[in-house]
Amino acid sequence: MARSVFARPVAPRARWRRRYLACLLLVDFVTALAASHTVATLSDKADAGFWDQRVLGGAVSAFALVVNVVVPLLWMTMLLAAGAYDRRALGRGTEELKRVARANVAMAASVSFLALGFKKDVSRTTVAAIILALLLYTLVTRAAARVVLRRIRRRTHRASQKVMLVGRLSDALALHEVMTRNPGAGLHPIAIHLPHHPRPGERVTAPVPVYVGWDLVPLVQQLGADTIAVCGPASLESYELRRLAWQLEGSGLDLVVVPQVTDVTGPRIHVRPIEGLPLLNVEEPKISGLSLLAKSLMDSLSALVGLVLLSPLLLGIAVAIKLTDRGPVLFRQTRIGHQGRAFKVWKFRTMYTDAEQRLEALRELNESDGLLFKIKEDPRVTPIGRHLRALSLDELPQLVNVLLGQMSLVGPRPLPTEDDDYRGDVRRRLLVRPGITGLWQISGRSDLTWEDAVRLDLHYVDNWSLVYDLAILWRTASVVLARRGAY
Repeated sequence: MARSVFARPVAPRARWRRRYLACLLLVDFVTALAASHTVATLSDKADAGFWDQRVLGGAVSAFALVVNVVVPLLWMTMLLAAGAYDRRALGRGTEELKRVARANVAMAASVSFLALGFKKDVSRTTVAAIILALLLYTLVTRAAARVVLRRIRRRTHRASQKVMLVGRLSDALALHEVMTRNPGAGLHPIAIHLPHHPRPGERVTAPVPVYVGWDLVPLVQQLGADTIAVCGPASLESYELRRLAWQLEGSGLDLVVVPQVTDVTGPRIHVRPIEGLPLLNVEEPKISGLSLLAKSLMDSLSALVGLVLLSPLLLGIAVAIKLTDRGPVLFRQTRIGHQGRAFKVWKFRTMYTDAEQRLEALRELNESDGLLFKIKEDPRVTPIGRHLRALSLDELPQLVNVLLGQMSLVGPRPLPTEDDDYRGDVRRRLLVRPGITGLWQISGRSDLTWEDAVRLDLHYVDNWSLVYDLAILWRTASVVLARRGAY
């Protein structure tokens, strides 16, 4: 064994996954039981094909056995076969829900085959209702379980994978920042292992212990980690990486390799093995087609319905602004939108009427960077404006911009800048329509640096999908209610 830099003992590996799986199995069984009982209670023809049929020596009706035992156990079997209990899918959001959806399709096929095989003339409506109820109930309970899991991960690290980062210090620190920025993902870096000793005089500074020259597997086991993350293109030679994978066989440790292609996820990435060589195929982003048409229709319908349903709230906010401060209720400002086209964005006025004239005097107090201008205690913001900003209620009039096709519900935030300010990579954010909400809102809002904001915008553009939009809308509500990063 070689030397260690800043080494300190780490607690043994947590056993949270077993307890979480046990709770999940129980919840899924109760959920399936509730779904089948709901349909059996509401449907008059639920017991069609099982009239007067009894089993177990006549003590139990066949229908009761199916509702209370067969359906829940068959549903859990389908979940298991679809990988819904796979440790790599637990708490991973859309991936976990996709596996539940696949299990639901398999459940529908299995019930159909069983009914045909046993020659049961069951009610098709009842079967369809049970299948849909199983999907709906399980999606709701799995989403609730994931929320609980992510909250536990944010508050403590007991339900997270402990990760050993392997690679150059700069690459390891970059990955450490990504992991710690989103503790809900369940990856908690506990140490860094450098493949080579630092150069003479080079200072090694890191927020976690740094090790040099150790045998990785014994070191990981000693620290109680359960995942090795190899980061950076020059971290390990190919034969070293393959040997490490061999050493991990049967150890229960996970091996994660961070690719050079970053901020590209989802269906754009495919692995094409050729003669044992895995090639990472990255497809170009698709910002067109039926999905884009569906997004436009969803935006228009949602904006129209939202304006109608929220009209009392909009009227109340307008009256409150008018009563507490002289001046116009609405504020319009030129923003840069899709393909660099300028448009007027609508917002409730949250600043005093002389805010633009006072801007230059406050430039030196700017707490942001890049094209952003933010001050936590901005003296130009009115008292009621602070509350409107905290809950993002000042953005609601932008539903008009969405209805006019100038904005979308989800997308990069439109900035009060000129078209010429968007240079280089930043200009890619103009490939899609700006949004009322986006990755900014669910990833820190005003607390983000300009570099982080650009990175998130480009990530959205490169990985856009309708499902991604729905996920962002879902997470926006919790972020807004928590008032995180709003000022």
